[in-house]
Amino acid sequence: MSDREMLGRHYQDLYAGYYSGESSATRRKRGISAALSVDCMMDAIRDGAPADLLDVGAGDGNVLAELDARKWVASLYAVEISPSGVEAIRKRSLASLCEVQLFDGYKIPYPDKRFELAVAVHVLEHVEHERLFLREIRRVARRAYIEVPLEHVFRIQRSIDNGKKFGHINFYTRETLVGLLGSCGLEVTSSRIVPSSLSYEQHLSGRVGGLVKSLIRRSALAAAPAIASRLMVYNAYAYCNCD
Repeated sequence: MSDREMLGRHYQDLYAGYYSGESSATRRKRGISAALSVDCMMDAIRDGAPADLLDVGAGDGNVLAELDARKWVASLYAVEISPSGVEAIRKRSLASLCEVQLFDGYKIPYPDKRFELAVAVHVLEHVEHERLFLREIRRVARRAYIEVPLEHVFRIQRSIDNGKKFGHINFYTRETLVGLLGSCGLEVTSSRIVPSSLSYEQHLSGRVGGLVKSLIRRSALAAAPAIASRLMVYNAYAYCNCD
């Protein structure tokens, strides 16, 4: 079986035009989400900004655009499975983006330990063979930042049903994420549960509704994180050594 064939035909078709014809509201939502992801990334990485960064599964380039705007990393690289995503990234003409390549979802076209940091932001929940994907990240990078939604809540069937249209096939708690990374030889040095930003909530639910939802989500997480993260969907990140 070729690497390309490891991605099921259904998902090959889904992702081929995933970023074509998106509405302005969807693009805005992705941009707001990317800003929070980069905030979390910079908070997690306290041992200095990386000289270069590979975004694995870069989508249409929202995280890359946010990193480029902040000028935090000098040299950005990207690989993406969707041709429409690669096209969208190239159209951004980001100053710090050195290269973007189409890849098969598993084999990253760079040599061992080529990058100081590899990131996969809201990618792992889409990956059919998670450990193959993570071991390849470990191969090409010295450090890794992984971020996922925590959708393995008490109402897991609802998460599964809602996630189908987006290609979500894996569902995590913080503990299962950390365990998965460890099983691939990634040493998790820090991990954190993170609520959506106020701007994200207000984008989805309006000014008042978003404020109420944000307050509830943040208060619950502060008071009882283990319970809150099983009742409501949050995000989680893990920062790892790959050596």
